[in-house]
Amino acid sequence: EGEGTEEMRKIAQAIQEGSKAFMKRQYTTIAIVAIVLIIIIALALPNGPIMALGFAVGAFGSAVAGYIGMHISIRANVRTANKAKEGLQKAFSLAFRGGSVTGLSVVGIALLGLSVFYFWLHNPDLMVGFVFGASLISLFARVGGGIYTKGADVGADLVGKVKYGIPEDDPRNPAVIADNVGDNVGDCAGMGADLYETYVVTALSSMLLAYTLNMKTEYVIAPLVIGAIAIIATLIAIPFVRIGKNNSIMGALYKGVIITVILSAIGFYFVAQYYVRDLGIFYAGIIGLLIMAFMVFITEFYTSYKYNPTKKISEASKSGAGITIITGLGYGLQASFLPALVVSAGIILSYWIFGGSFTSFTPQGIYGISVASAAMLSVAGMIISIDSYGPITDNAGGIAEMAGLPEDVRKVTDPLDAVGNTTKAITKGYAIGSAALASLSLFAAYQQIAAQHGFTSFDIVNPLVLVGLLIGATLPFFFTSYLMRAVGTAAYSIVQEVVRQFDTIKGLMEGKAKPEYDKCVDIVTKTALRELVLPGIIAVVTPLAVGFILGPLALGGLLLGVILSGFSLAIMMTVGGGAWDNAKKYIELGNFGGKGSDAHKAAVVGDTVGDALKDTAGPAINPLVKVVNTVSILFITLIILYHLL
Repeated sequence: EGEGTEEMRKIAQAIQEGSKAFMKRQYTTIAIVAIVLIIIIALALPNGPIMALGFAVGAFGSAVAGYIGMHISIRANVRTANKAKEGLQKAFSLAFRGGSVTGLSVVGIALLGLSVFYFWLHNPDLMVGFVFGASLISLFARVGGGIYTKGADVGADLVGKVKYGIPEDDPRNPAVIADNVGDNVGDCAGMGADLYETYVVTALSSMLLAYTLNMKTEYVIAPLVIGAIAIIATLIAIPFVRIGKNNSIMGALYKGVIITVILSAIGFYFVAQYYVRDLGIFYAGIIGLLIMAFMVFITEFYTSYKYNPTKKISEASKSGAGITIITGLGYGLQASFLPALVVSAGIILSYWIFGGSFTSFTPQGIYGISVASAAMLSVAGMIISIDSYGPITDNAGGIAEMAGLPEDVRKVTDPLDAVGNTTKAITKGYAIGSAALASLSLFAAYQQIAAQHGFTSFDIVNPLVLVGLLIGATLPFFFTSYLMRAVGTAAYSIVQEVVRQFDTIKGLMEGKAKPEYDKCVDIVTKTALRELVLPGIIAVVTPLAVGFILGPLALGGLLLGVILSGFSLAIMMTVGGGAWDNAKKYIELGNFGGKGSDAHKAAVVGDTVGDALKDTAGPAINPLVKVVNTVSILFITLIILYHLL
């Protein structure tokens, strides 16, 4: 379909080149780290060569998932902007179809990799390398993409809106191309890799549990069958996603989710009844789908400007930036409470369905929890479609603004973009909830393996377990502190560069001269790559250090600590950040003084803080939790043999 005017094509091309260049450099950096790890795994671990091969394949899959996400998005953005001339309906369906290509590819690659490995090895124990590869690459993609996208975004906003008072995506702003590249490498590529990895981890954790507990083969394969059914359900649901008479964008997206969930649930029943011959699978699957539904609703409640929390933050902006930030933090902190209750209820119910006893620990009950998380993630195809729709519309709005398209085009792209903000927050809430459940099953698998070697009781009163818990609980804080500072560094250098260009390039402010976009692209690329490797090292080295020095019990404590504090912190950051962003959008609709007012400037400051939280720090906690868990399972046998204490 058409790419629109000459000007639109030029802008789209600049975004494409920037995105590809960054991905190439990022993957080159990651490849070096991966090769070092492949050699270590091959030489150090029992079954090293198979584990190393698994690591390589998992890492490659994660990279491909990210690349596909970015590749589709940089093609669909300009076409969506062009379609917006023909109205909301057409622009929406093009953006969503672009997103659904990403969604189906990511889930397809994940399921293919898992199935091939399982039917080749018939032993989930040997597949841990695959999951570790997927997790680590996704951690890098989240960190690198996150620092890039928010360094550019925060820098562009602070200089553009606050200092010079020019609107978002104004072509005079030198950081504007970097900002749009960021949407693709952060939201699309980072998101694709993240959900690919969550999907793989979730399926493998239930396969691993069923295998370690010597349950019959049908239980081991069930997560793969559940995934396949949900893919078919997603394929059937995609054509139904269209905007109805009431012009509700969110309604159209929810229609897709609801159809997918209902069809999947019907499919789960047949799998449970006729394949596994255990209806527990069906009930646990339904619980997983319900957890997903509640998480989606809670996130929308806190981040959409239809509801009170976001409106209250907008209103607080009338009193200045400080109060905007206090109010936003308040809602962010509050937002982590309900998801915790929902996940807790899900854990208790699915544990109980599989015969879990509350007086003594029943490993089979944990399998129920892992099935719930596998079911929750099985519909990821539809959820990723909804999420990838976000950056496509965000870019489309940017291209429309930069190419100077008429006002009515922005009237189409703006509401699409605001919904995109909410869907991005929803996907993060969904990924965090499912990651928490999947990590619990990984922890249970870790505990089963430790128990086989005589480490049976993880007693909280044991000082080693307690120390592990403490270190684990602070790890997400330490990890995200580094990311927040990295975004600050990147944004600071962007601000300086933009101010330099406005000062030295004559006629830039009047729109007579062209800014040097590539300078800004180069600055964020360098910063992101420089800050990329250390967070990955923190995630890998911390559990190994705790394990080899303090032993398997302390490491078990560390895993629990990371899961628990990571869950709450990630929700606080992603939901709080999403609320600040949409509070700013609510003011831009003309409420509380509208664009350019003091309230708007305060809301922009809140949004810049929220940006770093919701798109860099928060989402990176997910892969952190899983990397820590998979490293521990990979090295557990060595740790049991060689630990100090």
